[in-house]
Amino acid sequence: MTTVETFDILKLTDEARNVVLDALANEEQSDALALWVEVTGTRGPGYSYDLYFSDRADAPEGAAIGSDGGVTIVVPKASVERLRGSRLEFASDGGGGLVLVNPNVPTPEEVNPGVPAEILALGVEGPTAVFAISVLEQNINPSIASHGGRADLVAMDEEKKVAYIKMSGGCQGCAMSRMTLSQGIETTLREAIPELTEVIDVTDHASGVNPFYTNE
Repeated sequence: MTTVETFDILKLTDEARNVVLDALANEEQSDALALWVEVTGTRGPGYSYDLYFSDRADAPEGAAIGSDGGVTIVVPKASVERLRGSRLEFASDGGGGLVLVNPNVPTPEEVNPGVPAEILALGVEGPTAVFAISVLEQNINPSIASHGGRADLVAMDEEKKVAYIKMSGGCQGCAMSRMTLSQGIETTLREAIPELTEVIDVTDHASGVNPFYTNE
């Protein structure tokens, strides 16, 4: 069974509630629908989200179900604590749209899921890490910046000499990102740091929205 609780997970402002209710009114079988809100991953320092209408009866085990001013809300179990205390607002800027204001932020492990927790905990203050950061800043980022991209060192295994790199901007989600890493970033880092054994890309390319090339 799903859980129904005093709904302190997500509140809607009056404007946001009206937008949702207006949208629901245009849906078929609107009486059976709920607003589903869930965390889909991370983007930058925060979470990424999905908001959509779906049948309340399809709520999975452990989901939180509540109501706010006539809007039924479903939050899947994995998103409950990540969204607790959030507020859905309507922002008029840029043509208007719903904005989720969340007081919760991802843990370092959530932001960098491809990095072992014990390596991430070491930070990037070690000698190899510091030198790798200087190579990225001086020799790599100025070059890929022309494509709107950037590469950052998020962790360094100082013992095994493994660098964990995250790309952003134009490099995130780009079809050429693997080539950028292997033929550009990795080659440059290995030339500058011969003892480097591996360069691992931990970028969430699925959430990238600004590729190098488009078919416009």
